[in-house]
Amino acid sequence: MSQPFFYIILGILILDFLLERFLEWLNTTCWSDALPAELTCIYDDAQYHKSQQYLKHKQKYSLVVDTLTFLVMLTFFSLGGFTKVDELVRQWTENTILMSLLYFGILGFVSSIIAIPFDIYAVFILEEKFGFNTTTPKTFIMDKLKGWLLGLLFGGGILALIVWIYTVSGNWFWLLAWGVFALFMIFMILFYSNIIVPLFNRQVPLEPGPLRTVIETFADQVGFKLNNIFVIDGSKRSKKANAYFTGLGSKKRIVLYDTLINGHTKEELVAVLAHEIGHYKKKHTLQGLVISLLQAGLLLFILSLFIRPATPLAQQLCQSLGGFAAIPVKQSFHLGILAFGILYSPLSLVLGLIMNILSRKNEYEADRYAGEMAGPVPMMEALKKLSVNNLSNLRPHPAYVFFHYSHPTLLQRLNALKKISL
Repeated sequence: MSQPFFYIILGILILDFLLERFLEWLNTTCWSDALPAELTCIYDDAQYHKSQQYLKHKQKYSLVVDTLTFLVMLTFFSLGGFTKVDELVRQWTENTILMSLLYFGILGFVSSIIAIPFDIYAVFILEEKFGFNTTTPKTFIMDKLKGWLLGLLFGGGILALIVWIYTVSGNWFWLLAWGVFALFMIFMILFYSNIIVPLFNRQVPLEPGPLRTVIETFADQVGFKLNNIFVIDGSKRSKKANAYFTGLGSKKRIVLYDTLINGHTKEELVAVLAHEIGHYKKKHTLQGLVISLLQAGLLLFILSLFIRPATPLAQQLCQSLGGFAAIPVKQSFHLGILAFGILYSPLSLVLGLIMNILSRKNEYEADRYAGEMAGPVPMMEALKKLSVNNLSNLRPHPAYVFFHYSHPTLLQRLNALKKISL
C-alpha cells in the first residue's frame, strides 16, 4: 500500500503520545518527598506533602486516560474506523452539509460518552479526595447536557456554514471561511460572558461595600473605566479560585470567583484586579485576538490547498483514513478536514510554543503593572495563596514549562516581582 499520508498521520499520532509521556516523566524527576528550601516560605510540610500526592494522582490519571485514548485512536484509525463512519452516514444522505454534520456529530457524541466515566472519576473521586470538588451529580449532568446542546447549536451551525461555503466558493473558500471565523471569534469575545456563562454559572455585580469601593477607586486612579465588576459562583463546582478579564470596549468586564474573594484580602484582590487591568493596558487582549485570527487564516489557507475538490491530493488525503486495509474512500469535506487536522498538528505544536512564549512574556508584564500600581507584596501574596490553595506544581521541569505553560512558574513570577521597587 502506497499511502504516504497514512503513515505520516500514524507517525504523528505515535510521536505526539511519546513526547507527552516523556515530558510527564521529566516532571516526575522534579518531585521530592522533602520540602525544598526554595518553597519553605510558601508551603509548610503538610501542605507540600499534600501537593505532591495531588500531583502524583493527577499524573497517574493522565497516564491512564491518555494511554487508553491513544490506543483507541490508533486502533480506530488503523482499522479504517473513520471511513466506516463515513460509509454509515452516506447510507442516510448524500447532502454534503448533512453528511458533515452527521459525521462529526457521531464522532463527537461517541467520544463524549466514552469520556464520561473518566470525567466522573476526575470530579467525584480525584478532586473530591483532595477537597476541591463541590459539583453535585445534578450539576454534572446538566453541564453535560448543556455542553452537548451548545455544541449542536454553535458547532453545528458554524460547521454547516463552512461546508456550504466550501461547496459554492471554490478557491475563495479559505478567505470566506476566515471571515466567518473572525466574526464568530469577535462575537464570542464580546458576548461570551453575557450569553454562554449564565447557562452554567450565576454572575452578579459586585455588591456595594468596602471591596467595590476600593476596586473602583483603584480603577479611577489608573484611568481604567470599569463599570462591570462581577462575581461568579465558582464554588458551585470547585473550591479552586480564579479571576479573568473579558470583552472589548464597553463590553469589557472583570469577573472574580467567589472563592477568590473569600480567600484573599482587599489589597490582594486589588492586586489581582491590577494584573487583569495590566493585560488590557498592555493591549494583550487585542494582541491575542489578532494573533488568533492570523493563525485561523493560515490554517484555513493551508487546508484549502489540501481539500480542493476533485484533486489527487485531496483524494489521497481522504484515502489516508482507509487504514491498513486501504478501504476505498470517496473524497469528502469531512474526511479531508479530519485527516488534515492531524497532519497540521506539528505546525500547531510550533505555533502553540510561540504563543506560550508570548503569553508568559505578557504575564510578566501584567505582573509588573500590578506590582507598580498596587504594590509587589500584595501581588506576591495573592499568587502564593492561589498556588497553595490550588495545590499547584511549584517546581515543574523547565521542558514541561516550555511546552505547556502559558504562565511563568510561581517562583519565576515572585522573583520578577521582587525586583520592583515602589
